[in-house]
Amino acid sequence: MESGSGLDPSKSKGGGNGEGKFGAFLKRVEPFLPRKDLNPIELRSWAKKNGFVSDYTGETSTKLGESCSAQTDQVSSRETDLDPILGRSRRSDIEHVTGSDSASKPGSVEEEERGSNRNEDRNAAETENEGGKGSRDLENGCYYPGGGEGEGGGWPKPIVMKYGLRDNPPAFVPLIYYGLQHYMSLAGSLVFIPLVIVPVMDGSDKDTAAVISTMLLLTGITTILHCYFGTRLPLVQGSSFVYLAPALVVINSEEFRNLTEHKFREIMRELQGAIIIGSLFQCILGSTGLMSLLLRFINPVVVAPTVAAVGLAFFSYGFPQAGTCVEISIPVIVLLLIFTLYLRGVSVFGHRIFRIYAVPLSVLIVWTYAFFLTVGGAYDYRGCNADIPSSNILINECKKHAYTMKHCRTDASNAWATSPWVRIPYPFQWGFPYFHMRTCIIMIFVSLVSSVDSVGTYHATSMLVNAKRPTRGIVSRGVALEGFCSLLAGIWGSGTGSTTLTENIHTINITKVASRRALAVGALFLIFFSFVGKLGAILASIPQALAASVLCFIWALTVALGLSNLRYTQTASFRNITIVGVSLFLGLSIPAYFQQYQPLSSLILPSYYLSFGAASSGPFQTGIMQLDFAMNAVMSLNMVVTFLLAFVLDNTVPGTKEERGVYVWSRAEDMELDPAMQADYSLPKRVAQIFVCRCC
Repeated sequence: MESGSGLDPSKSKGGGNGEGKFGAFLKRVEPFLPRKDLNPIELRSWAKKNGFVSDYTGETSTKLGESCSAQTDQVSSRETDLDPILGRSRRSDIEHVTGSDSASKPGSVEEEERGSNRNEDRNAAETENEGGKGSRDLENGCYYPGGGEGEGGGWPKPIVMKYGLRDNPPAFVPLIYYGLQHYMSLAGSLVFIPLVIVPVMDGSDKDTAAVISTMLLLTGITTILHCYFGTRLPLVQGSSFVYLAPALVVINSEEFRNLTEHKFREIMRELQGAIIIGSLFQCILGSTGLMSLLLRFINPVVVAPTVAAVGLAFFSYGFPQAGTCVEISIPVIVLLLIFTLYLRGVSVFGHRIFRIYAVPLSVLIVWTYAFFLTVGGAYDYRGCNADIPSSNILINECKKHAYTMKHCRTDASNAWATSPWVRIPYPFQWGFPYFHMRTCIIMIFVSLVSSVDSVGTYHATSMLVNAKRPTRGIVSRGVALEGFCSLLAGIWGSGTGSTTLTENIHTINITKVASRRALAVGALFLIFFSFVGKLGAILASIPQALAASVLCFIWALTVALGLSNLRYTQTASFRNITIVGVSLFLGLSIPAYFQQYQPLSSLILPSYYLSFGAASSGPFQTGIMQLDFAMNAVMSLNMVVTFLLAFVLDNTVPGTKEERGVYVWSRAEDMELDPAMQADYSLPKRVAQIFVCRCC
């Protein structure tokens, strides 16, 4: 058609001829008739309708790398494409570029989803010119932002899972291996909390072994429950560091540190009652749908500093405790850094054992080294008893050595001699819980912070395992189940609540295993190990300095994982860096203000426990003792103060969704039309009938 001619008949030459030509043209245009027999699954996204290959397919494949390559070849060789609306063939000349959204409708869900994560994909188009398999993988959804490591500082490699969410290892032996591998890489987070809290509660070595066995049992039970009735993501549940700081605050308060008889049992029963009330609040938050409403205000700028504050809360405990025996603690930290950083790429028989088993390998090597130091007489002092009786404190020559012997000797614990071979943890094994308003208020705040921590973990894990992000209802369901798991922890008496471990993200990333069944099989072994009392005794015999040095690394990793949530935002935004910086700084400084009002505590408590002793003598004084205790304790917790500041600032300071990196969760309609998403997240049919719709 000549220039100047078009659909407007007035622009054609000659009125009559123009109208005739225009009428003939209209006869050749077929009317728009939508297909009535169209499968709705074909229209689930803008990408399907326009031939665009999405970043996230929403499906988990056993061999993701192969499927991505096959998908790329199929797209590149495609001559024509079927229009899902008109049903006619059209030439597929659309350039497939990750992050391209020129044809998307403003305000649509897909546009909002890509806009919120555009910072992750903005450099993908540049890789188009480089060619090679790497760029093709980026085009076809095989790239996980922030996950893989590039060669020579280039674009990160795509993360390829050995076994996806619904995949199963081919034989039973690999299934057991991959299941136990997951828990071995999380060993420090699972078993070291009792080594911190039980000695402060004046518990015996036998009590420490019993609490460790209880935690193993609860970890196995709660992980199985979450894999099949929670979000169904491959996430280990266990005693979290989120609950460790408030437990130490209660333990070191004046009311409890002055107890003389049955101190361990009395404090444990107090913690049990507080955890039960906090868990009931979390159950209500998730099961009533309130969590779905709260999710609108929880975004990466809130999650990142909150999770980072969980790790930073122990900076005054970490190395001061590890420094009680530097000949043990420094080698552990050095080995952990060597294994996780310098040897992370070394593969032995196809497995990167140094990176996966960094914690157990470091502990085993240094523990053996400490054993030879003990046997060789490095900690034998003239006139001092190796069993460390209280009389050593009264002898001037032994005062300076008693502390070293307690923290460095491998035979200082008598857990092996006093623990039975078989012991089954049972409910209320320490007695019936105490319920006091002061400690219950503390745990209600902590359960809220725990839920925020889990939200970030759910989002990051769903992207890591190449699944679509869960719906708000699924997140609420996971939070409700975490509340139930904490309820079990309170009934059994583990000393802390149960929640999703943040370190799961790191573990899945390094093991490349996201199989639910493998995780469940490993959990069954954990339940079996909890019945072996001597196993808990072995773990309870780890020197305190060694445990503290491992925790230094784990807490630092928690800080890093928390801050990594900022990758979804515009990290260079002055708004974001100001909110995160102010929240973190004041989250450390305001609790320090509350912690300074304890003149007597500095004479009683060790220096590394001073930051956890502000509940009894803080500046908040109203005359109501229960309320004063609770508020002084809450305001002395770094993570709570950081969360409150970040929550208020992020939701009041203006900013675009792209700048804030707002979490975009899947819609319930998407799940109804996506069989793969249903297979990933849906509850078993019989169980789904019990829950209301918003939780399923």
